[in-house]
Amino acid sequence: MPPGPRKPVVQAVVFDLDGLLLESEQEWSAAKREFTRERGGRWTEAAEHAMLGMSSTEWSRYMRDELELPFEPGDISAAVVRLLMDRYRHGLPLLRGADEAARRIGARWPLGLASSSNREIIDLVLELAGWSELFVVTVSSEEVERGKPAPDVYLEAVRRLGALAERCVAVEDSTAGIGSALAAGLGVVAIPNRAYPPDPGVLDRAPVILESLPQLDEEAVGRAAARPLRPLRPPGRE
Repeated sequence: MPPGPRKPVVQAVVFDLDGLLLESEQEWSAAKREFTRERGGRWTEAAEHAMLGMSSTEWSRYMRDELELPFEPGDISAAVVRLLMDRYRHGLPLLRGADEAARRIGARWPLGLASSSNREIIDLVLELAGWSELFVVTVSSEEVERGKPAPDVYLEAVRRLGALAERCVAVEDSTAGIGSALAAGLGVVAIPNRAYPPDPGVLDRAPVILESLPQLDEEAVGRAAARPLRPLRPPGRE
């Protein structure tokens, strides 16, 4: 019998943070809303969605220009980050199965983190969650030229891992994140954010779509690396 198809070699897995491992998009929005209202800005519900996936440089500039805050973007970012860090110290909003999934995948492959969060937030989360030794590489969008959906943060994570993008798999939850990872050339496991569902047109480009973190395993990563032509959906999903 001829040998079966060879399994793709996966060199590393790169996780998103907000909305995937942390139920944090609501926390970010609350901190931004609190700062805007306290400082006399003009908060809108549209702003909450507009800033999803933006880097700190991008959303702080948006808050100054669109929400009418009379502060420099750097000062806005620093103030919002302080508010969010206080929230996290009082209780880190890990999503169900996040710790187990990260450790399960980390036992098999080197892990990277590609996040739109500020560096201070990333480091605090890793400390509070006990993940400082688990993630080999972490990259903030503020450390690259463009935030998600541009590919920069994933390309930088792959570069620091010493891996090839086509041999890596990203785990993402959002429109901007899935688009970023695909643009960088990674295979993608999508676990859609329930509070802020990704755009169906972008979601359907992900090779593997799961319902939740407990479903994330070696087999799912392998399927994402193989990049099938049509997305593989969990049972019962239409």
